[in-house]
Amino acid sequence: MKNFPKSLSKKLEERKKNNALRTLMKSDGKVDFFSNDYLGVAQLVFDTEAQSGSTGSRLISGNSARTEEIEKDLAEFFKQESALLFNSGYDANLGFFSSVPLKGDTVIYDSLVHASIRDGVRMSLAKSYSFKHNDINSLRQKLSRAEGNVYVVVESIYSMDGDKALLKEIAEVCKDAQAYFIVDEAHAGGISGPKGEGMVSELGLDEDVFAKIVTFGKAYGSHGAVVLGPSDLHTYLLNFSRSLIYTTALSPHAQERIHEAVLSVGEMHGERYQLERNIVLFKSSINEGKYNLIPSESAIQSIVVPGNNEVKALANKIQDGGFAVKAILSPTVPLGEERLRICIHSYNTEKEIIALSHLIND
Repeated sequence: MKNFPKSLSKKLEERKKNNALRTLMKSDGKVDFFSNDYLGVAQLVFDTEAQSGSTGSRLISGNSARTEEIEKDLAEFFKQESALLFNSGYDANLGFFSSVPLKGDTVIYDSLVHASIRDGVRMSLAKSYSFKHNDINSLRQKLSRAEGNVYVVVESIYSMDGDKALLKEIAEVCKDAQAYFIVDEAHAGGISGPKGEGMVSELGLDEDVFAKIVTFGKAYGSHGAVVLGPSDLHTYLLNFSRSLIYTTALSPHAQERIHEAVLSVGEMHGERYQLERNIVLFKSSINEGKYNLIPSESAIQSIVVPGNNEVKALANKIQDGGFAVKAILSPTVPLGEERLRICIHSYNTEKEIIALSHLIND
């Protein structure tokens, strides 16, 4: 057996000691209350004869007239000048935030933004500050310390709490400060807006944001992501975004699936309505006297159960009952804010939701 570095073994032992060691979960046969497939699109098969291999990076052999046509359609659908496809939401955030903010610039981000945004910011040479979650006064304070071009980034719906960003208020603050406003629409794409265009479009703020980032691995049931914004941003990222330049492009098959998924989800009015009904039913079924259900109107419903041992025990009980749920442990979330993260879907039945809530409340 090969030797394993002692320093790495020590880190693993610390995780085990804190009952925080991450492991893979098998959900076969269980009712889905943990995936991001909010509308069930991942279960759909779209008819395409496009090839499964892309053959190279976007700047070499991974581009085509069809790719550019799909991006043009996506830009029109999401109400921006241009669209640039990336292999994942992580790649999109990494590529954007590592290349757009330059030395002498400042990035100000909500304290609860996704790890991919934080990682991209770390790779840039810009200064960065976080502001208290959804706290406009904290944002203004950080803006007073900003230098150079200033970029403010939030998620429209936060992936762990499920609550919404104060997009209108933040857009006004950014306008006053002449800051560039970026919104990650990962959990709002496909759900918010008349056709799932996202919360920015739903609120009529497309002219007030510099860029939107939409991922396709959640409500769109696919893979990949798109950065939407001015046409010059498309050109800039093609030239300076390393996570785009130095990787194999999305396959034509994946691109066609994205295109079909976006068009199909746009017409899923009944599924979006049913999702709303299911969210209301779940929230009304939880005994909040026993657990702290974080206020959320989205498909992400998180129940705080402090302590890794405690939340894992509850998750195991629910999984044994036939429901796929996931305990979110520290350090993924702050110590004392460990939680059961429940994802509601349009295809969950009333019977399933009631049965799940009974297991939680028991």
